[in-house]
Amino acid sequence: MTDRPDGMTRRTFAGSALAASIALTAGAKAAEAALRPTAFGDLGPFYPVQRLAEDDADLTWVKGRRSRALGEVIEVSGRVLDRHGNPVRGATLEIWQANSVGRYAHPNDIATAPLDPNFQGYAQIRTGASGEWRIVTVKPAAYDSPIGRRTPHIHFDVHGKSQRLVTQMYFSDDAATNASDMLYKGLGDWADTALAKLDTPAKYRWDVVLMDG
Repeated sequence: MTDRPDGMTRRTFAGSALAASIALTAGAKAAEAALRPTAFGDLGPFYPVQRLAEDDADLTWVKGRRSRALGEVIEVSGRVLDRHGNPVRGATLEIWQANSVGRYAHPNDIATAPLDPNFQGYAQIRTGASGEWRIVTVKPAAYDSPIGRRTPHIHFDVHGKSQRLVTQMYFSDDAATNASDMLYKGLGDWADTALAKLDTPAKYRWDVVLMDG
Protein backbone atom coordinates (compact mmCIF):
# COMPACT_ATOMS: atom_id res chain seq x y z
CA MET A 1 0.00 0.00 0.00
CA THR A 2 1.46 3.36 -1.04
CA ASP A 3 2.54 5.61 1.80
CA ARG A 4 1.71 9.30 1.98
CA PRO A 5 4.64 11.73 2.13
CA ASP A 6 4.03 12.13 5.88
CA GLY A 7 4.42 8.40 6.43
CA MET A 8 0.70 7.68 6.92
CA THR A 9 -0.71 4.85 4.80
CA ARG A 10 -3.94 5.33 2.87
CA ARG A 11 -5.66 2.84 5.16
CA THR A 12 -4.48 4.68 8.28
CA PHE A 13 -5.49 8.00 6.76
CA ALA A 14 -8.92 6.68 5.87
CA GLY A 15 -9.35 5.32 9.39
CA SER A 16 -8.33 8.64 10.92
CA ALA A 17 -10.71 10.53 8.65
CA LEU A 18 -13.55 8.20 9.64
CA ALA A 19 -12.76 8.65 13.33
CA ALA A 20 -12.73 12.42 12.90
CA SER A 21 -16.06 12.29 11.09
CA ILE A 22 -17.59 10.19 13.88
CA ALA A 23 -16.25 12.57 16.50
CA LEU A 24 -17.70 15.59 14.69
CA THR A 25 -21.07 13.85 14.33
CA ALA A 26 -21.08 12.90 18.00
CA GLY A 27 -20.22 16.48 18.94
CA ALA A 28 -23.05 17.83 16.79
CA LYS A 29 -25.52 15.38 18.34
CA ALA A 30 -24.36 16.33 21.82
CA ALA A 31 -24.91 19.98 20.99
CA GLU A 32 -28.38 19.17 19.70
CA ALA A 33 -29.10 17.22 22.88
CA ALA A 34 -28.28 20.22 25.10
CA LEU A 35 -31.21 21.16 27.31
CA ARG A 36 -33.26 24.22 26.41
CA PRO A 37 -32.86 26.94 29.04
CA THR A 38 -36.02 27.88 30.91
CA ALA A 39 -37.74 30.94 29.47
CA PHE A 40 -37.40 34.25 31.27
CA GLY A 41 -40.63 35.55 32.77
CA ASP A 42 -42.02 38.70 34.31
CA LEU A 43 -41.21 39.53 37.94
CA GLY A 44 -44.77 40.73 38.28
CA PRO A 45 -46.10 43.50 40.52
CA PHE A 46 -46.51 41.38 43.65
CA TYR A 47 -43.01 40.39 44.68
CA PRO A 48 -43.47 40.17 48.46
CA VAL A 49 -42.40 43.21 50.44
CA GLN A 50 -44.04 42.08 53.67
CA ARG A 51 -43.21 38.49 54.50
CA LEU A 52 -44.02 36.18 57.33
CA ALA A 53 -41.07 35.23 59.49
CA GLU A 54 -41.40 31.72 58.08
CA ASP A 55 -40.10 30.96 54.59
CA ASP A 56 -39.63 27.19 54.54
CA ALA A 57 -40.63 24.76 51.78
CA ASP A 58 -44.13 24.05 53.14
CA LEU A 59 -46.30 27.04 52.33
CA THR A 60 -49.46 25.39 53.64
CA TRP A 61 -48.64 25.66 57.35
CA VAL A 62 -47.73 28.76 59.31
CA LYS A 63 -46.01 28.16 62.60
CA GLY A 64 -48.28 28.84 65.56
CA ARG A 65 -51.50 28.42 63.53
CA ARG A 66 -53.83 25.47 64.03
CA SER A 67 -55.28 25.32 60.56
CA ARG A 68 -53.76 24.53 57.18
CA ALA A 69 -54.09 26.87 54.20
CA LEU A 70 -57.31 26.59 52.21
CA GLY A 71 -57.32 24.99 48.78
CA GLU A 72 -55.92 22.01 46.93
CA VAL A 73 -52.61 20.98 48.47
CA ILE A 74 -50.01 20.14 45.83
CA GLU A 75 -46.35 19.18 45.69
CA VAL A 76 -44.00 20.72 43.12
CA SER A 77 -40.51 19.30 42.75
CA GLY A 78 -37.67 19.31 40.27
CA ARG A 79 -34.02 20.09 39.78
CA VAL A 80 -31.95 23.11 38.79
CA LEU A 81 -29.61 22.15 35.94
CA ASP A 82 -27.28 23.86 33.51
CA ARG A 83 -27.82 23.45 29.77
CA HIS A 84 -25.51 20.41 29.73
CA GLY A 85 -27.65 18.63 32.29
CA ASN A 86 -25.27 19.14 35.19
CA PRO A 87 -26.96 19.74 38.56
CA VAL A 88 -26.58 23.18 40.13
CA ARG A 89 -25.96 22.54 43.79
CA GLY A 90 -26.74 25.24 46.34
CA ALA A 91 -28.86 27.39 43.99
CA THR A 92 -31.30 29.69 45.82
CA LEU A 93 -34.96 29.73 44.81
CA GLU A 94 -37.33 32.47 45.93
CA ILE A 95 -40.92 31.42 45.35
CA TRP A 96 -44.16 33.38 45.72
CA GLN A 97 -47.73 33.06 44.50
CA ALA A 98 -51.38 33.94 44.90
CA ASN A 99 -53.49 31.90 47.29
CA SER A 100 -56.21 29.41 46.40
CA VAL A 101 -58.68 32.18 45.50
CA GLY A 102 -56.25 34.32 43.50
CA ARG A 103 -55.13 36.88 46.08
CA TYR A 104 -51.56 37.95 46.84
CA ALA A 105 -50.52 39.06 50.32
CA HIS A 106 -49.26 42.32 48.88
CA PRO A 107 -50.43 45.88 49.64
CA ASN A 108 -50.80 46.69 45.94
CA ASP A 109 -53.15 43.79 45.22
CA ILE A 110 -56.58 45.39 45.10
CA ALA A 111 -58.39 42.11 44.41
CA THR A 112 -61.50 41.60 46.52
CA ALA A 113 -60.80 37.90 47.09
CA PRO A 114 -59.94 37.25 50.74
CA LEU A 115 -56.46 36.71 52.14
CA ASP A 116 -55.72 33.41 53.83
CA PRO A 117 -53.95 33.97 57.18
CA ASN A 118 -52.84 30.34 57.16
CA PHE A 119 -51.07 30.57 53.81
CA GLN A 120 -47.37 31.38 53.85
CA GLY A 121 -47.30 32.61 50.25
CA TYR A 122 -43.49 32.80 50.01
CA ALA A 123 -40.56 30.43 50.34
CA GLN A 124 -36.81 30.62 50.03
CA ILE A 125 -35.05 27.30 49.56
CA ARG A 126 -31.75 25.91 48.28
CA THR A 127 -31.07 23.00 45.98
CA GLY A 128 -29.42 19.81 47.19
CA ALA A 129 -26.38 17.93 45.88
CA SER A 130 -28.16 16.76 42.72
CA GLY A 131 -29.82 20.14 42.15
CA GLU A 132 -33.09 18.90 43.63
CA TRP A 133 -35.76 21.06 45.24
CA ARG A 134 -39.33 20.55 46.47
CA ILE A 135 -42.18 22.63 47.87
CA VAL A 136 -45.61 21.87 49.28
CA THR A 137 -48.17 24.56 48.53
CA VAL A 138 -51.73 25.12 47.34
CA LYS A 139 -52.77 25.36 43.72
CA PRO A 140 -53.07 29.10 42.99
CA ALA A 141 -56.25 30.33 41.36
CA ALA A 142 -56.59 32.33 38.16
CA TYR A 143 -57.37 36.01 38.65
CA ASP A 144 -58.23 39.17 36.72
CA SER A 145 -55.49 41.73 36.11
CA PRO A 146 -54.95 44.91 34.06
CA ILE A 147 -53.43 42.76 31.28
CA GLY A 148 -56.29 40.27 31.28
CA ARG A 149 -57.11 37.03 33.03
CA ARG A 150 -53.99 35.39 34.50
CA THR A 151 -53.82 31.63 34.43
CA PRO A 152 -52.61 29.86 37.61
CA HIS A 153 -48.85 30.28 38.01
CA ILE A 154 -46.05 30.44 40.56
CA HIS A 155 -43.24 32.98 40.51
CA PHE A 156 -39.59 31.92 40.76
CA ASP A 157 -36.42 33.93 41.19
CA VAL A 158 -33.52 31.48 40.81
CA HIS A 159 -29.93 32.39 41.69
CA GLY A 160 -27.41 29.87 40.36
CA LYS A 161 -23.63 30.02 40.46
CA SER A 162 -23.33 32.48 37.58
CA GLN A 163 -26.87 33.24 36.43
CA ARG A 164 -30.09 34.66 37.81
CA LEU A 165 -33.40 33.63 36.25
CA VAL A 166 -36.73 35.29 36.97
CA THR A 167 -39.56 33.22 35.58
CA GLN A 168 -43.13 32.03 36.08
CA MET A 169 -44.13 28.37 36.25
CA TYR A 170 -47.42 27.23 34.72
CA PHE A 171 -49.42 24.01 35.07
CA SER A 172 -49.87 21.42 32.32
CA ASP A 173 -53.46 20.68 33.36
CA ASP A 174 -54.54 24.30 32.86
CA ALA A 175 -54.28 24.22 29.06
CA ALA A 176 -57.47 26.23 28.47
CA THR A 177 -56.57 29.18 30.70
CA ASN A 178 -52.89 29.00 29.66
CA ALA A 179 -53.93 29.46 26.04
CA SER A 180 -55.68 32.77 26.84
CA ASP A 181 -53.00 34.16 29.17
CA MET A 182 -51.07 36.99 27.49
CA LEU A 183 -47.77 36.33 29.27
CA TYR A 184 -47.89 32.58 28.68
CA LYS A 185 -48.73 33.06 25.01
CA GLY A 186 -45.87 35.55 24.75
CA LEU A 187 -43.40 32.75 25.50
CA GLY A 188 -44.15 31.26 22.08
CA ASP A 189 -42.05 28.18 21.31
CA TRP A 190 -40.44 28.42 24.75
CA ALA A 191 -43.72 27.98 26.65
CA ASP A 192 -43.05 24.30 27.28
CA THR A 193 -39.93 25.18 29.30
CA ALA A 194 -42.14 26.98 31.82
CA LEU A 195 -44.71 24.20 32.09
CA ALA A 196 -44.86 21.91 35.14
CA LYS A 197 -46.03 18.41 34.24
CA LEU A 198 -48.60 16.62 36.36
CA ASP A 199 -46.90 13.31 37.25
CA THR A 200 -49.42 11.89 39.70
CA PRO A 201 -52.49 13.46 41.31
CA ALA A 202 -51.47 16.69 43.09
CA LYS A 203 -47.77 16.18 42.25
CA TYR A 204 -46.05 18.30 39.61
CA ARG A 205 -42.56 18.04 38.17
CA TRP A 206 -40.58 20.95 36.72
CA ASP A 207 -36.87 21.34 36.10
CA VAL A 208 -35.28 24.76 35.87
CA VAL A 209 -32.51 24.94 33.26
CA LEU A 210 -29.99 27.78 33.53
CA MET A 211 -27.79 28.66 30.59
CA ASP A 212 -24.54 28.52 32.57
CA GLY A 213 -25.61 27.17 35.93
